[in-house]
Amino acid sequence: MNTDFMEALEQLEREKGISKDVLIEAIEAALISGYKRNFNSAQNVRVDINRHTGLVKVFARKQVVEEVNDPRLEISLDAAEQINPSYQIGDIVEIEVTPRDFGRIAAQTAKQVVTQRIREAERGLIYNVFVDREEDIVTGVVQRQDARNYYVDLGRVEAVLPFTETMPTEKFKHGDRVRTYITKVEKTTKGPQIHLSRTHPGLLKRLFELEVPEIFEGVVEIKSVAREAGYRSKIAVYSRNEDVDPVGACVGPKGQRVQAIVNELKGEKIDIVRWSSDIEEFVANALSPSKVVQVDIREDEKVARVIVPDYQLSLAIGKEGQNARLAAKLTGWKIDIKSESQANQGIAGTDSTDDEPLPHVEHEVEE
Repeated sequence: MNTDFMEALEQLEREKGISKDVLIEAIEAALISGYKRNFNSAQNVRVDINRHTGLVKVFARKQVVEEVNDPRLEISLDAAEQINPSYQIGDIVEIEVTPRDFGRIAAQTAKQVVTQRIREAERGLIYNVFVDREEDIVTGVVQRQDARNYYVDLGRVEAVLPFTETMPTEKFKHGDRVRTYITKVEKTTKGPQIHLSRTHPGLLKRLFELEVPEIFEGVVEIKSVAREAGYRSKIAVYSRNEDVDPVGACVGPKGQRVQAIVNELKGEKIDIVRWSSDIEEFVANALSPSKVVQVDIREDEKVARVIVPDYQLSLAIGKEGQNARLAAKLTGWKIDIKSESQANQGIAGTDSTDDEPLPHVEHEVEE
């Protein structure tokens, strides 16, 4: 190898973002195997590549001992002292053993190994980039699909979007641009495996962070999210600044901010409610758009018994119990709903956990 080779490594570093030192260390490791294989050597050797000239040298590493049993691995103290008088028992002596034609072998080995190590290093870099983006939004292009998954091109890597992590109303075809949420990044032998979702509550949270400057800046905080993807979601927000209305900030001028998110989620309905440390007030807000007459809290059972006007009962419960169920997820409390007439007559109400969830993937509330 020569200076041209070293310049090529520097070019790879600029173009691929892979450290020149990482590549040289990989070549040195491969040359050790190449030396032992081509020269039938069982010696303990070290290969050194000059970082400037590309000159390759091989050094046999031998331990200084009183009595030599294996000359390939050991050297006597007398012999070591002839090299350097400061050597002592137990020290390691390095003796250059570079073969005359080792440059040719080095070039062949480097060519075979560099490509492999570049690929591995690129995979490592890609993994490091995306592992830091877990629980974040990415935009990609649908490349293909099989019986269970879409495969989305994220630029440097292909990610997996399972059908079960898409909303019931959406279908994608080749070339479609899709915005997704990274749920998990795994390191595998074939490179990083990135798992995507369109149904995760985190997607809704990140979309609000992108659309609402007050959330991005930390003035408004998302306290909890409850979502039944493709159908309806609830999000509880709180303002650290009394002069900023958290609900109004999320809705935006003429509803533009929330409408942009609704459009991204293919028409999914979104209820934005004000979070409160007072659980009675929070439960009442969570049942929006229904009006609430009274909320009774049972701390020991973590049950909220809610009374609503007679004409609001079906609205409070929602279609197939959806509104009550989402409110329970949002607050973390079991909610028992009664109309005023039922409450006066002592009739049992409708429990937020009585109804089955809609026929799609259901998630826990994200704190």
